[in-house]
Amino acid sequence: MAWNPAPEVKVARDVAKKLGDVPMCIVFWVTDDNQLGMASYGKTKELCSEAGKLGDVLYERCLEKLSE
Repeated sequence: MAWNPAPEVKVARDVAKKLGDVPMCIVFWVTDDNQLGMASYGKTKELCSEAGKLGDVLYERCLEKLSE
């Protein structure tokens, strides 16, 4: 798996470790100007890909909900 140094991904990695070394973690945030952000982490290359796919689906659902 390629190392991603982005601070958002570091948060997802850190949360995964703090939750007992869970295999996947997806984090979301909303900024002061109501913009949605998401980062995902997977312990392996395959899990990272799955976390990213799930994160993308959840991101779209969150955007829909925020625009209601």
